[in-house]
Amino acid sequence: MNFETINDLALAVKEALENKGEMMATAESCTGGLIASSIVDIPGSSAVLAGGIVAYQNEIKVKLLDVSASTIEKYGVVSAETVKEMAEGARKKFGCEWAVATTGIAGPGGAEPGKPVGTVWIGVASSLQNEAFCKNFSGNRKNVREKSVYIALQLLLERINQKSTCTKVH
Repeated sequence: MNFETINDLALAVKEALENKGEMMATAESCTGGLIASSIVDIPGSSAVLAGGIVAYQNEIKVKLLDVSASTIEKYGVVSAETVKEMAEGARKKFGCEWAVATTGIAGPGGAEPGKPVGTVWIGVASSLQNEAFCKNFSGNRKNVREKSVYIALQLLLERINQKSTCTKVH
């Protein structure tokens, strides 16, 4: 599937969730609420979006999303471990099947050794899986954030569409 715009992708995510009778939530740092906003742009989005948390400060990630302070200290805020905890925290807080999370360096400053400007971690969590994806985007701050939203929605949609019908064993 090839989608021209973020709006096209958001509509496809909404339709896929509606078809399964499932809901989603967001936990956003570098995208600052753009993922949730892209879903809200679609009429009827309340059927699939429970809510979102913009957790820009580390303390908010810890307090509202239950990210472990030791995870941030050990791996850094821009890491697979942190984004996975953000996604799972949002999924649990909102009681949803799905959550998508982002943390990254949109620029122009903030680069660290091994983490240049444009480094973004995207997390997609469901009750059956929790995955993290690292992307490196070029462009200015706006470009990095928009590309992050596009890829986050694309990754979420792919996982919704391939979700196993097997049940989780506790």
